Amino acid sequence: MDTILRCEHAAFHYPDTDGAVLHDLSLSIERGSFTAVLGHNGSGKSTLAKLFNAILLPDSGKVYVDGMDTSDEAHLFDIRRRIGMVFQNPDNQIVSSVVEEDVAFAAENLGVPPDEIRRRVDDALATVGMTEFVRHAPHLLSGGQKQRIAIAGVIAMEPDCIVLDEPTAMLDPAGRRDVMQTLHRLRNELGITVVLITHHMDEALQADRVVVISDGRIVLDGAPGDVFTHCDTLASYSLSAPETVLLLSALQDAGLDVPLTAMTPEACADAIAAALSE
Repeated sequence: MDTILRCEHAAFHYPDTDGAVLHDLSLSIERGSFTAVLGHNGSGKSTLAKLFNAILLPDSGKVYVDGMDTSDEAHLFDIRRRIGMVFQNPDNQIVSSVVEEDVAFAAENLGVPPDEIRRRVDDALATVGMTEFVRHAPHLLSGGQKQRIAIAGVIAMEPDCIVLDEPTAMLDPAGRRDVMQTLHRLRNELGITVVLITHHMDEALQADRVVVISDGRIVLDGAPGDVFTHCDTLASYSLSAPETVLLLSALQDAGLDVPLTAMTPEACADAIAAALSE
């Protein structure tokens, strides 16, 4: 597959802090994939997200976006156009008093013609299921609706990849579900690469690939079915496996023959039912 994001031995530290946040980190993200990045607070995952969009530049090593070196200022416009960012708090990204104006803001800054902006805004709102709110005031929307508007503003840029830094951290379960459904539509219907920084294991379960970062280093990397069976290893990095895996592990310890890889609620229920019927 084609690589869209690549870190090569990237390291980074913030001024006036002791030690590096990222250490010699190498990672490639394939175009069209859905990757979840996990890590405890302070692990470096948010810093990695900012490196991907050239908000930050590595102290050493390189970061490439679609083959472009993020440290080359000549590529900055193209990098920002290709990689959209969505942050934890949607209020930090909402800049207008009307939904359609907010969604159009980034595309206007890119110099997109007005007629094309109109099409992009309409398409983006339809993609996130917010067409009926086109003339609403964003501050009157729920948290989940605000986050979908923030995502729509990024979609209107027509990026190749969206990097989301804990976009559901401030949302209730309904808002989280809405955002995750939107991300699946972006990937499955539009072919947009999704990189999701999250601390919710049930969200990471929905990705193709899970990357676990601890103290600025990648410590686990693989399909969810591979990563989440390492319950003890995850615990050593202050992370917990999904509740389904913990349940299946406890049942294994009790002598029931169930697979840890039955990670979705439906698969978990089926596995338990099958084991009990034997």
